[in-house]
Amino acid sequence: MNNQWNRREFLKKSSAATLAALAAGTPLSSLLSSCSNRRNAKADTVILLWMAGGMAHTDTFDPKRYTPFSKGMNANDVLSTFKPVPTILDGVSFSEGLESIGKVMDRGTVIRSYVAGDMGHILHSRHQYHWHTCYKPPQSVSAPHIGSWIAKELGTVNPVIPAFIDIGQRFTLGEGEELKAFHTAGFLGSEYGPFLIPDPSAGLESVRPPVGMSSSRFETRNQLYNDLISKGAMGEFGSDYQKESLRRSMEQAYMLLKSPEATAFDLSKEPKESYDIYNTGKFGLGCLMARRLTEQGARFISVTTEYEPFKSWDTHDNGHTRLVDMKKQIDGPVAQLVKDLEKSGHLDRTLIILASEFSRDMMVEGRPDLKVQEQVEQPDIIHDIKNYGMHRHFTDGCSILMFGGGIKKGNVYGKTSDERPCKTVEKPIRIEEIHQTIYHALGIAEDTSYIVEKRPFYTTPDGLGKAELELFA
Repeated sequence: MNNQWNRREFLKKSSAATLAALAAGTPLSSLLSSCSNRRNAKADTVILLWMAGGMAHTDTFDPKRYTPFSKGMNANDVLSTFKPVPTILDGVSFSEGLESIGKVMDRGTVIRSYVAGDMGHILHSRHQYHWHTCYKPPQSVSAPHIGSWIAKELGTVNPVIPAFIDIGQRFTLGEGEELKAFHTAGFLGSEYGPFLIPDPSAGLESVRPPVGMSSSRFETRNQLYNDLISKGAMGEFGSDYQKESLRRSMEQAYMLLKSPEATAFDLSKEPKESYDIYNTGKFGLGCLMARRLTEQGARFISVTTEYEPFKSWDTHDNGHTRLVDMKKQIDGPVAQLVKDLEKSGHLDRTLIILASEFSRDMMVEGRPDLKVQEQVEQPDIIHDIKNYGMHRHFTDGCSILMFGGGIKKGNVYGKTSDERPCKTVEKPIRIEEIHQTIYHALGIAEDTSYIVEKRPFYTTPDGLGKAELELFA
């Protein structure tokens, strides 16, 4: 078997993420003791609601002056393409179409001052990599996803439920390989990687043997997988740590397949009146699955609207009309998720985060003081509805929502300018602070690190990230 794994052939066919993980395999034995010291935790579970593609802050959670569409209008006059509507908080408005989320903001905080990183040039996959790992690509080692860090440091809440579950993203679309690069545990090992569920409506298919496979054949298949570890590419080129980690990951999956908790993935078990509220598409059903998994003891769950170039939040054209649909997908499910977890008593110990890689603007690409390549031809005078919307990438002012996990209730953090460029003017917060805020809620120390290539590798670059304690009650 080993003879089939010619090194040159293996390297040629392997993804960059796979190679990076294997390359980091040699020093992994030294990673077994972490520098982390646990503190009192405010949360046990994290749910990341990922608005993939770049959610415009001025058309969602930070509305500015509204200018309705009219032929011949001046593009520079348009700051928001939706009316502001009041939320449950006095003096705080969200964009039209987000009324349900606005009604639960007495349970959480809206951050209006997230500043995305400078990547040299703006690409969704690079910025998503940065948001999810806290590191700028490329890296000499494979940086772990924040969900993998959490899985490694805290383990499972329920040993049957995977510690890190990722819902809604396919890798068969444009930039699929780039997305794979951060959907990984990197040097931490396979057992801390994401349990992938591309389509929540078929979630049960991910956790049960294929139709028609007998129990005995299933047992045989499980043994075969173990044999492949030692006889395949991992056995040939992977470290002992990586091989053992892969074995443990397969054992966890095998245990889940045979457990009664697997029914949490079966959305047909949900009462119809509840199911219908969440059933706005894949994202809404992903929120439902996240709620069910949280109630079963999940540790980290990511639910995405899915990144596919020029679709969903990636509004290079038809920005206004596209957001009408996107808001319908997220408004009811996000609000219901908050209410359901509160009703079941789980919200206090569950940190919910809604975020996107960056924002958008009609006229400004990147940030005002940074010259980057224009990617959209936006006319100065708008005659067509397709040009009415936020089509350019904007990195200097983005919105994030947080609920539960010790986060302040009914709170607004930070501020952006009310005139273009609608950039952050108060309390800028960056990704290393967001990550450390999440770790703080979970009781993971700021200096958590492992030795990789004889150097410490921290949860945030150089271990300099600091939690924003003002966000907590």
